[in-house]
Amino acid sequence: MPLIELFEEVVLHWDCTIVCGWRNQEDQDRAYNDGFSKVRFPYSKHNILLSNAVDVAPYPINWHDIEGFKHFGFFVLGVAAVKNIPVRWGADWDRDYLLSDEKFIDLPHWELVI
Repeated sequence: MPLIELFEEVVLHWDCTIVCGWRNQEDQDRAYNDGFSKVRFPYSKHNILLSNAVDVAPYPINWHDIEGFKHFGFFVLGVAAVKNIPVRWGADWDRDYLLSDEKFIDLPHWELVI
């Protein structure tokens, strides 16, 4: 599983945790209703077994540390590039490495590009 391979390598260099992987309908509905997802069940990559999306937070977890999430995110992108694992980050949906052009920012979100 490429996401497992990716984050097994990342955690060797940067302490982090998987906050969310697979989501059932109740969890996806809650994420959608609370504004943390833009898609309803079963259309999220979190709703596929084995999940094609994970939410990952660097330690120490501080949801308000936007710069910390950005540094972590670019590190993960670098590891993914070295391992040739195609991923999309929730802070750069269009994968152009510009974060300022995104309307919906989901800093902990990572998904496979398949």
